[in-house]
Amino acid sequence: MSDAENSGFISKVIGPKKRWRAYRARVKELPESYRTAVGSIERYLMHFVPTDADSNAAMFEDLADLFEQAAASGTPIREIVGEDPVEFVDAFAQNYSEGGYVPARARKQLADDLTHAEDEVA
Repeated sequence: MSDAENSGFISKVIGPKKRWRAYRARVKELPESYRTAVGSIERYLMHFVPTDADSNAAMFEDLADLFEQAAASGTPIREIVGEDPVEFVDAFAQNYSEGGYVPARARKQLADDLTHAEDEVA
């Protein structure tokens, strides 16, 4: 893949670089357990094929909004994602994309990571 093709692919996955950097700065300001949870969700979301860069950027921005509000109100991570974090993230992603195939390993990793993030709070 050439640099131009790679750059086009990356911007399709994360959206415009300026919006991605702003999103990452917001996530960096979250408390550690929320930051861990968002990172896990973010990795999982990278398996979905975005419909367009703006939709994908909006998805990550909305994810940051959700966790910023939860952190501000002290909402536990498990209350955000429910008992099945994979189901939560799949439903969340469907609002922005037609989705893609997510390997079982990625599903298990997401569930394990969010359990770990939840344990950080306790």
